[in-house]
Formats: sequence, C-alpha cells, structure tokens
Amino acid sequence: MIIVTGGAGFIGSNIVAELEQQGYKDIVVVDWLGSDDKWKNIAKRELAAVIQPEQLSEFLENHKSEIEAIIHMGAVSATTEKDVDLIIKSNFQLSWELWCFCRDNDKQFIYASSAATYGDGSSGFIDRDDLEFVNKLRPLNAYGWSKALFDRKVAREVLEKRKTPKQYAGLKFFNVYGPNEYHKGGQKSVVAHIFPQVKNDEEVKLFKSYNSQYADGQQLRDFVWVGDCAAVVMWLLKNPQVNGLFNVGTGQARSFYDLAKATWAAINKEPKIGFKDMPEELRGKYQYYTQADLTKLRSFGYDKPMTSLEDGIRQYVQNYLNKNDPYI
Repeated sequence: MIIVTGGAGFIGSNIVAELEQQGYKDIVVVDWLGSDDKWKNIAKRELAAVIQPEQLSEFLENHKSEIEAIIHMGAVSATTEKDVDLIIKSNFQLSWELWCFCRDNDKQFIYASSAATYGDGSSGFIDRDDLEFVNKLRPLNAYGWSKALFDRKVAREVLEKRKTPKQYAGLKFFNVYGPNEYHKGGQKSVVAHIFPQVKNDEEVKLFKSYNSQYADGQQLRDFVWVGDCAAVVMWLLKNPQVNGLFNVGTGQARSFYDLAKATWAAINKEPKIGFKDMPEELRGKYQYYTQADLTKLRSFGYDKPMTSLEDGIRQYVQNYLNKNDPYI
C-alpha cells in the first residue's frame, strides 16, 4: 500500500497516475476534495481509499503492516497564503508526524520540500542537506519558510544520528507545469494562465521587469514538466537506499518569453506577446532567476533525461489544454 498525501492535488495526482501506470494496486489518496472540480484529478484512478487528512492518523494505525511508503505531497502551497498558523500545521507539523510514523514503522518517506526554500537565490540553488547550509537559507514567504523549517528539522535529526525512516527523500520542486493544476487558481503555471488567450489569438501579457539586469519577459525560471517530477518519485520508491534533499528541475533556466513563445508554437500560431505592470506587493519578493543544480540527483544514479520546455509545453497544450478532457 502506498499513501499519497495531497493525492488529488496537482503533483500528487500525477504521482498517483504514474503509480497506477507502474502497476501499484493499493493506492490511498489523502486530501480534501472540496466543492469544485478537484475530484476530476483522480476520477480515472482505481484507488484503495480516499480519506481526509484528519482521518489519517487513525488510518495509519489501522493499516501500518500494509503500508510500504508515504509520499507526502500535501501542503498549503500558495505563496500568497497569509494564515501562517495554517501553513505550519499543514507543512511542518503534519510532515513531522508522518516522519515519526515512517521512522517507528520502518517505512519509506518521500516528501515535497520546495525551491522556494532558496529565497532570492543568493546562496545558490545547490541541494545541500547539511544543517549548516539549510540554516543559511532565507525564504521570501511563509510557505518557503515552512518547507525550510522541516528541512532543518530533518538535518538536525540526521546530524545527531537519531533514528530515521527506512528512506527519507525531500524533493525541491522548481516551477512545475502540466495537467491537473486547473484547481489552483492564481497559483496555476503561466502556461495554464495564458493558454486561453493563445487559443483565442489574443495578446499574452507578461510581467514587466523591475530589475535592470533583466529585460521585460526575460526573467528566468527552471520550468519542469510534472511527468519528470513523478518519474523522480518512482525512481526513489525503487531505490530506498537513496536519502537526502534533491532538486527537481531541468537544470536549465528559461525565460517567460520563451515559455509564451513555446505555447503559441504548440498550436502553430505566430506569437503575440506584450507586457504589464507587476503588482506592487510582488515586486520586493520576486525571484528573477532560478535554476536547479541536478549534480546531486545525477550522482545518486537518476539518469533519465528531463523534458525540454518546448517538448513539455507541446505535450501539455496538445494532449491536455486543447482537449475537451484535460485531465491525466
């Protein structure tokens, strides 16, 4: 049995789909479905159970002998969330409870950290997991801080040689895009945001730059196809000897202009791209550059190529966004 928290969410539901594809039979999704269309993210899956997070502790206790691994993707992931108590409850306290369960019952524990832990990137984007390094990172928002706080907790446990789960692997996802993100509203990827305009042949507007080192639209991100994220999780499941923090990106920073151009190209249209003012509240917290260093992941043996921006956007647009049924 594999438990996937946040299994009806964006990355989580793609992991659930890949688990099913790989032949895993007893998959349990832990999530709130709410009253919107989030349920469609898992509607095509055969699941052993769907439970709410508040039911999780009892479920774990009742099924501890059957559980092989917990893949912990559940989190308050909105970088604009203001309720920090809620963020800590979901992103730190629950993560620690699951760590303790996996530690005490010898289970694999794969969890979502975040590239947001790197803050403005002044300390680089190297996925070191020693306490000295993780303590230096300064995230720009409460979401990133909550993820960094758990990374620190894990680093302390390892440094002091306390007992750990059978496997512990934290994944620092960079800018993920792909199917099943439609419920995320303002937190959807830029591809999902601009596609309706592209389809209607309307000009796409990107944020202006407020940093003299970057022209408008040339702000850089490591955009990673969600299928690559799921593939890394599958590899970890099959390699329980691999522990630590790992970046998950392409290893290549690309501009928002490149992303927009690729979206137009995916439906064979000439690009129409303009620029708009960035909201005042974002300007002081905006990252102008992110790029995953994949050296560590590769050194541990993950050798599958990452999907290029153009190939990923082509898949996303042609196989999902431009279809009547956009769900994986």
